[in-house]
Amino acid sequence: MSSPEPLPARKIADLIENATIENIDSAVTSLNEKYESGAMSFRIRKIAGGYQIFVIEDYAGYVDELLTRRRNTRLTRSALDTLAIIAYRQPVTKLDIEMIRGVASDSVIHTLLQRKLVTLAGRAQTMGRPLLYRTTEEFLKFFNLNALEDLPKMEEIEELVSSREIDSQPTLPFETATADSDKLLADKTDDDSAKNDDMGEPPERNDNNNDNDNDGKEISNLINSDEESEEVETLPVRQNFDGP
Repeated sequence: MSSPEPLPARKIADLIENATIENIDSAVTSLNEKYESGAMSFRIRKIAGGYQIFVIEDYAGYVDELLTRRRNTRLTRSALDTLAIIAYRQPVTKLDIEMIRGVASDSVIHTLLQRKLVTLAGRAQTMGRPLLYRTTEEFLKFFNLNALEDLPKMEEIEELVSSREIDSQPTLPFETATADSDKLLADKTDDDSAKNDDMGEPPERNDNNNDNDNDGKEISNLINSDEESEEVETLPVRQNFDGP
């Protein structure tokens, strides 16, 4: 409780008389069993090579209301990509990181150095002796890891990604698709038949409109009579013009 950082078992053994690392491990196990049986709100976990007391998830909300979250704990997608490359290929140079990512990574590496998630690991024995980068204990605490060996294996990540891709692909049974297409075709045929039936039936007439129909007939006869009279009047002229 007095240490702000994870306390290694060796350090605890140095402070307690006649204590060994094995005794410290067994004592921590016994304490966690006691805390769990007593429904305590905290446990002791092994993280970053040491021991640290933490509040369990059921009570974490009350602590969040009292304490302000650190804003610098969020990482961008570029920072996560770069950090993953360093974690799995460390020690690694900036050139190797940029060859994998395909873009410049100066600003991203600078951000990770400021947040103490990565640190310098010497120089590579190649031309130009470029700087090497590796992860830190802060990286282990950030991702709740005890050691780098706790990182997921690449085979596990590939299996997880492939399983998600398979689950995300939509499947449509052939029988269902055939039944749906037949139903759509039948519905369309019924609609076309209904339209043809509607077009074949004459529209209903209203007796109140008989006067309007008679007026229309008189106008039509008048127009036709005028056209016939014009043709009769112009016929002699055409005969004279077309004569021998």
